[in-house]
Amino acid sequence: MSSDVTLGEICVAAVADTFRGDGEIFASGMGNIPSLGARLARATFEPDLLVSDGEAFFVANDLPLGGTDKEVEGWVPFRTVFDILWSGRRHVVMGASQIDAYGNQNIANIGPWEKPKAQLLGVRGAPGNTINHTTSYFIGNHTSRAFVEKVDTVSGIGYDRAAELGEWVKAHHEIRRVVTNLAVMDFETPDHRMRLRSVHPGVDLEQVVEATGFELVIDDTLTESRLPTDEELRLIREVIDPNDTRKSEVRG
Repeated sequence: MSSDVTLGEICVAAVADTFRGDGEIFASGMGNIPSLGARLARATFEPDLLVSDGEAFFVANDLPLGGTDKEVEGWVPFRTVFDILWSGRRHVVMGASQIDAYGNQNIANIGPWEKPKAQLLGVRGAPGNTINHTTSYFIGNHTSRAFVEKVDTVSGIGYDRAAELGEWVKAHHEIRRVVTNLAVMDFETPDHRMRLRSVHPGVDLEQVVEATGFELVIDDTLTESRLPTDEELRLIREVIDPNDTRKSEVRG
């Protein structure tokens, strides 16, 4: 890259962009870069977002990740998260151990359910998240082991399964973006198959294709991922992530 902007900072900005237009909802980030993306969006173009301290409070200030000097504007204990989830007033950025072309996500196990090679987190909140409100994904290591033809277990449902569950689920289900260390994908295609939206600076298109275990939709809308603005870089480096926690999830 031609500047000192890091890959991690590009990923933070890309995650922040997933919240554009969301307005006053609960922006949840699972992991450092997803949390930083939510906080960056709130500090810049989406000031009405509700962002938690990762424990039990909504915060009114631009709280550094891991910081404790918070200005509290609301209480959000764990039980309240489910009320917000069911209402649809939430957008979560989760991780994925596996994801397929229609956005079905696996965080439960690798290998057969009856005798897995590896036991992971379990399905956790993924079914409720993907049925009730907007979900995006951040995957820090884009490989063909993560982007697979068929996930071993469905934790979060993709567009094909949502369609089978009827009109109510279809109306509430949205997988908005998949952000990785290589690129940004969306599902803005007629059949909601994963489309390559942008490739990060310094990454070749062939590199993304080879790292994906299924055929991506690639059309003439493909662009290069944007760099963070000077103000966004200042906020990332000096305000919301002065301890460089983003570097633990993305190299470069």
